[in-house]
Amino acid sequence: MALLLVLLQKGLAEASRAVAQPGGFVPRAARESLAQGQGKGLAIMARNGTSLEGKLVVLVGGSGFFGTHLAQELLSSGARLRIASRNPERAFKLKPLAGLGQVQFARCDMTKPESLARVVAGADAVVNLVGAFDGNLDAVQGHGAGTLARLAQEAGAQSFVHVSAIGADVAGTTAYAQSKAAGEAAVLGAFPTATILRPSVLFGPDDKFINMFAGLLAAFPVMPVFGPAAQLQPLFVDDAALAVVAALGNPKEHGGKTYELGGPEVLTMQEINQRIAKAQGRSPLFLPLPDGVSGAFATLTGWLPLAPLTRQQWSLLKAGNVVAPKAKGCKALGIAPRPLSLFLDRWMVRYRKHGRFGDKAAA
Repeated sequence: MALLLVLLQKGLAEASRAVAQPGGFVPRAARESLAQGQGKGLAIMARNGTSLEGKLVVLVGGSGFFGTHLAQELLSSGARLRIASRNPERAFKLKPLAGLGQVQFARCDMTKPESLARVVAGADAVVNLVGAFDGNLDAVQGHGAGTLARLAQEAGAQSFVHVSAIGADVAGTTAYAQSKAAGEAAVLGAFPTATILRPSVLFGPDDKFINMFAGLLAAFPVMPVFGPAAQLQPLFVDDAALAVVAALGNPKEHGGKTYELGGPEVLTMQEINQRIAKAQGRSPLFLPLPDGVSGAFATLTGWLPLAPLTRQQWSLLKAGNVVAPKAKGCKALGIAPRPLSLFLDRWMVRYRKHGRFGDKAAA
């Protein structure tokens, strides 16, 4: 067990370095030029269907992975942006992608209402992207989300989108699921016409999901798989961004509603790892771990820095992360989500043994 932890921690470090390499952050225009025609057409149609031109949109928690992708979509729609977070400097890479005066940055903290009031002042629309797996979850994504919604309402915002998560449940088995459900209720209580979006796990060229497993598979010939039968419905991050833009642009149609967002495929953890390995041209030995072993591993090591899996994350993984059968989804927002297979071969080039020259080397 100790050896397994060491290997996984080393692999996570390798994965983190891979994500940080040049090319990890891909400007939206470059991503569109690389995507097939379907994706680019969807992006254009979605922008033409919105009314965000010149509107001030505030992204609270907007300096992270999803926030930077959403910001690019909003900038392309003609919106003015205020990106607010505890560390707004992480989003400074967006400056070259904006027009003169189109984007500004502000510092805020979900546990400090006065800072939230400052950043939503004058906003036409507000998006809450803040989330956490540990710490004071109620303050961050429970009643804190309700406070943000109330302040946005008082500031005169016309639309509010709250990004929650599939599995939010007041009766859930984890504090994460419970706090997410409490946040949804608090938001709708303060801003009844808010739109709730519950995405599945998001993937993209600069994510920490696909890239984490890609780094592990590139580093080791043996790959333990936690929850091999757990089902996920991975959603391309730019399609999630289109969903937010659609909700912001038409609050009369989407306000007060909850949408669960997933990609076109339901995949198990085992299948995801196998696809990543195939795209890298590798044939590792997979070791599917029984639930008892996975749970014990998460319990014993989840408190460590760089731990691959906490007990709470294991509980969420085991429960699965797929759209409920009768839930409103991407289709109701006018989005046709793109599959992981559309991008994976191209994204895995840098993880192949000989990189771009892998095919030639093999020949």
